Amino acid sequence: MMERLEVLKTYKIYIGGKFPRTESGRYYSPEVNGQSLGNICLSSRKDVRNAVVAARSAQKAWWERTAFNRGQILYRIAEMLETRSAQFEAELKQQGSTAASAKKEVEMSIDRMIYYAGWCDKYQQVFSSVNPVASSHFNFSVPEPTGVVFLFADQQTSLLGLVSMIAPIIAGGNTVVALASENKPLCAVTLAEVLNSSDVPGGVVNILTGKCDELHKHVSTHMDINAVVYSGKDEELLSSLKYNAAGNVKRVIAHDRDWKKEKNQSPYFISALTELKTTWHPIEVIGESGSGY
Repeated sequence: MMERLEVLKTYKIYIGGKFPRTESGRYYSPEVNGQSLGNICLSSRKDVRNAVVAARSAQKAWWERTAFNRGQILYRIAEMLETRSAQFEAELKQQGSTAASAKKEVEMSIDRMIYYAGWCDKYQQVFSSVNPVASSHFNFSVPEPTGVVFLFADQQTSLLGLVSMIAPIIAGGNTVVALASENKPLCAVTLAEVLNSSDVPGGVVNILTGKCDELHKHVSTHMDINAVVYSGKDEELLSSLKYNAAGNVKRVIAHDRDWKKEKNQSPYFISALTELKTTWHPIEVIGESGSGY
């Protein structure tokens, strides 16, 4: 009897609330211990452009939602992560994690999403201010979202690093295009399925798979990306991102962190991707006659 040939699963990308195949038609098959993880989309420059268009289209409506509602949606993501925790643990083990490590990573990912859900309607009070001025005005500074953020996810973790950066980005009213870990992409694709069923509007989070080396130049020179977040240790790549980003003065934020440590969650990750908008409002001055002037 002939040995049955395994049919590898094909994992799609996630753009604008839909699951298209890569425009390039290319795939790659990362391996762990000689076993292929599946057919993973090798995203192209066109996929990046499509994802940025979707993110830009969704950003205004996402920011205009109440902060409380954004918090509700992030909490719903955590609920859905909880219900599919067994699947995430299985995928982490498939990608080389031990059972104990996989369980811890999933639990921390759920807790981290809840942490940022709680900050959605609080960070503005912390980071806004009423400024003293020497004229008859009120002067307020209020954080507003940067806009469209591209995330190069942590390469060492499949789920936790991705969640740890997506959560603060969208908590602050931004939209995101994330490039998943190249060699550990499975949980990112499953996370997209969770997002798709968690009240997250299409385009708020877009997830690509593929190779950072192929895409980083297109990302850093893209004129409609407002900020780039890089989680990794490649100094040469980071230098290239910063150099190319000068073309439209996009912000580049680098993280080289152990996401499994609880100290690496903070409202400052939200504020790092906001812009302070300052508003002046005149104060009515009452004259001696009692009339305003």
